[in-house]
Amino acid sequence: MNSLISYISSFIKRAGSYIFLATLVSRVFSFLASWIALQLLQPKPLGNVLYAWNFIVFLTPLVGLGLHQSYIRYGALLKSDEEKKQLLNYIIRNGIIGSVIMTLLVLVFSYLYSFQTTEINNYLYILSLVFVPIFLFETIKVRARLEHQNKRFALLEITYNVILIVAVFSLSFYGKTTGYAFSFVLTPLLTCLFFYQQLFANTTTNQKPHFVDFEFWKYGFFGGLSNVVTLLLFAIDILLIGAILKDPEQVTIYRYLTLIPFSLLFLPRVFITTDFVAFTEKIGNANYIRKYIKGYLLLFTLISLLICLTFYFSGIFFLALFDASFTKYNQNFLILTVGICGILMLRGLYGNLLSSIGQVKVNFYITSVAIIVNYIANQQLIPLYGIKGAAITTACLMWMTGVATLVCFHFLYKKFLLSLK
Repeated sequence: MNSLISYISSFIKRAGSYIFLATLVSRVFSFLASWIALQLLQPKPLGNVLYAWNFIVFLTPLVGLGLHQSYIRYGALLKSDEEKKQLLNYIIRNGIIGSVIMTLLVLVFSYLYSFQTTEINNYLYILSLVFVPIFLFETIKVRARLEHQNKRFALLEITYNVILIVAVFSLSFYGKTTGYAFSFVLTPLLTCLFFYQQLFANTTTNQKPHFVDFEFWKYGFFGGLSNVVTLLLFAIDILLIGAILKDPEQVTIYRYLTLIPFSLLFLPRVFITTDFVAFTEKIGNANYIRKYIKGYLLLFTLISLLICLTFYFSGIFFLALFDASFTKYNQNFLILTVGICGILMLRGLYGNLLSSIGQVKVNFYITSVAIIVNYIANQQLIPLYGIKGAAITTACLMWMTGVATLVCFHFLYKKFLLSLK
């Protein structure tokens, strides 16, 4: 119990409560922005914008070729403020170039590939401009975390979502769907303008930092790829249900069944966002890391038990909030809930610890294997059990990937500690 109290106390001291509050506010504001768009725009053209935006979202983890992810890991290991400033300038220069390349690639793709309607191509032209602003915004957030300014990080998140609501309302009202598409580009851009000073750092030299090498670039790129395949892992169930069952209603039901369990994934993100820099700075201290793991596991074991008990006794109530007909899928809902606990307890922690020791590529490999297993298993289980088969596959893979990250971390961490001697 002392470990749990100490863990929560450290989380609060690092302004974790601000990040928690900012995350909740951001989710509410994001939902409100979506609701506003639905009220102001016609469903069909709105759907075309969202289709194009989902394509862009799939690529956003790779903005700046993932350099902002290298920035947080390598920046946390640096002791000198001068080196951190040099790294920031290097990240900004090269990340902008990488993001511009992504924009050009999407523009070329949009020009060459014909979607079912030219409107989607036109929206992709607009939305391709978002990569540079998103990269700069992510970099500003990383700098706040590296400087242990989690309050500033929380302010960044809230500012972004306030601007999003204003942009969505005003641009959708006056510019309809085109304005709505531009709101996605202008929101991170305007947020960066509010915090533009965080994009600059005065240094004695603008030369490439001496520690930047191929491994530095590879870390960021694999970090981006890992996030891309994670998005695909969560999306593949929907795609396979639609392809195998050919029943849009079952796709809709499954999407709503996953809505509540998947929304709980913000919990480990809040803690890891708060603590990643702190435990990366001390990653060579085995006692500290063991203490951190113990505190995290105690907390999220209790949270997972509470979630399972709540949904076991009240799952039908929550499903009825969507539609009374959904209650007959309560068992599927519980299966997904148990699966989510595998991420809450294991993968959320050990996946980030792997990143902290520079083994982000292992996360990519584990998730890639999971996608293959998901495809093979669902090809067998969905025809037999319908969406319940998809729920079983997803739940099992959540625990399997969690256990895989646990085993890989403990094995690789021993090697990492030996490399420090």
